[in-house]
Amino acid sequence: MTTNQVLIGVGLILVLAVGSQILAGRLRIPALIVLLPVGFAAGVLIDEVDPEKLLGPAFSPLVSLAVAVILYDAALGLEPARLKGHTRRVVVRLIWIGVLVTGLLGALLAAPVLGMSRQAAVMIGAILVVSGPTVVGPLLGFVRPKDRLQRILIWEGSLIDPVGGVVGALVYHGVVASSGHHVGSGTALFLASVGIGAAGGAVGTALLWVLFRVLRLGEVLGTTAQLAAVIGVAALCDVLRDDTGLIAAVVMGLAVANLPSFDVPARRPFFEALVSLILGLLFISISATVTPHSLRHVWLPALGLAAFLVLVVRPLVAAVSTLGTDLTREERGFIGWMAPRGIVAAATASTFSAGLVAKGIGGAAKILPATFVVIVATVTLYGLTASRVARRLGVVRPSRSRPLLVGGDRWVVDLGVALKSAGLEVLMWAGEEEQRERIRRAGVELAPGELLGAATGGGAELEGITAVYFLTAEDDFNALAAALLRGSVEGAVHRLSAPADSHGVVAPFIGGEVLFDPDLTWQTFARRYEEGAAVLGRPAGDALLPGSDLLFLVRRDGRLDPVTEGSTPLPRPGDTAVLLAPGGRGSESPAQ
Repeated sequence: MTTNQVLIGVGLILVLAVGSQILAGRLRIPALIVLLPVGFAAGVLIDEVDPEKLLGPAFSPLVSLAVAVILYDAALGLEPARLKGHTRRVVVRLIWIGVLVTGLLGALLAAPVLGMSRQAAVMIGAILVVSGPTVVGPLLGFVRPKDRLQRILIWEGSLIDPVGGVVGALVYHGVVASSGHHVGSGTALFLASVGIGAAGGAVGTALLWVLFRVLRLGEVLGTTAQLAAVIGVAALCDVLRDDTGLIAAVVMGLAVANLPSFDVPARRPFFEALVSLILGLLFISISATVTPHSLRHVWLPALGLAAFLVLVVRPLVAAVSTLGTDLTREERGFIGWMAPRGIVAAATASTFSAGLVAKGIGGAAKILPATFVVIVATVTLYGLTASRVARRLGVVRPSRSRPLLVGGDRWVVDLGVALKSAGLEVLMWAGEEEQRERIRRAGVELAPGELLGAATGGGAELEGITAVYFLTAEDDFNALAAALLRGSVEGAVHRLSAPADSHGVVAPFIGGEVLFDPDLTWQTFARRYEEGAAVLGRPAGDALLPGSDLLFLVRRDGRLDPVTEGSTPLPRPGDTAVLLAPGGRGSESPAQ
């Protein structure tokens, strides 16, 4: 290809990847629904959008390294200690039972339906066990199922990516080792692959420990150092034996997430942005390699395989995994109707199929187009039906707001009580034990102790929160925490205004939209409370009490509209107004 063709091809792939993600975000649909057809169409219509021509032999190794980065990022969110009770039991079962049953039944059907060898069928069965949070998350955000269901499915998706990646890598090496070798030598080669990946992961973990504990790199250098370490170790492992770098990347991610000796920066905005970009580039590039010719004799059998996975395998896995738990029949039914395939399936199919084709495995050339069809079919099907199924089963989360109030002063607790009395499900968090006890006495639900870690560490504790309000006496904490949590919750993040003469580290310049009138700072609330003011709720149709300030409107349908620095919501019939009213309490607040 000429220089101009290369420039056009690379530029188009990048623009299509990011543009498709932007469009998907605006439409509130999984990015795959846009990325896959866009990449396929671009590959058919535009000769320059052909990664195999653009990159030549480098395309497959680059895909493998990109998948290693994705799996490392996914493994960083794997902290099993966060899962408890029946939720933990269901998630663990969905992982090991799902991988075993889906891989086995998928392979048994793929061999006769797709007309491929036993080795290729086993490979595609292993590839199709994965789902992934990049697909499940946007779908659940649109469907809004009950909190427990969302937690189970998000955790399953987060866990299944790296687990499926490791299983795929192990199966790939097992298939390669079994072709042309005796059983003994094949087993030895398989174990050698696992050993190289595990050893590489141990070396990478030691390298990251030096970077974080000895050199103590900051957020920017720490993020780039992680990227360099993962790619460097994965590349070295792949040099020693193909695709062992995927195993090493997952081992490194698990170690960083779970070993107490690591001190990794909580925020990873650059790393997260990079992973998002890699996802888009991979989908466009991989889809562009799927030609109409390769789909000609595959698409119909692959649709049959997708139907089998959706209608038989997933309901079976869900039924077995939820036995003996307190999930209702409707909740079990919804879990059985949510298993879209995602980026790891596409990327591993691209990587492993090329290697198996080179080894002469029968039917290996069908792995990528068949996986492409299954991904398109499952994402489209679940995207079009999940919301309707959730409503039919009655497992949709109520549309009522669920605010999180951060702070434990008396007026903040009274605000939580007023919002709860208006019919909202209120969650509160405070750092001091005295304040936490005050919240408990008021009968308001208390959030987990590690608030910021829960929000930024890939866990599920803050799922379902529609807005966060920082109401502590520390203006710097409010601003910094608001900046940290922005993007980690479904709704907006707000904070109290800082005094006009504030000389804090950052306040009042960053971090979240300012709540209430700018004059209503924490100091103003504290002073007026000492003078006998109270936070209370009353019908919005009544006249405001003289000298009172409107804080929130709780709409008749349960939505919560705050007064902010830039806007004041207008009351409507049936709304509840939450006010800071003078002389509204006796000598003590109920939260005293």
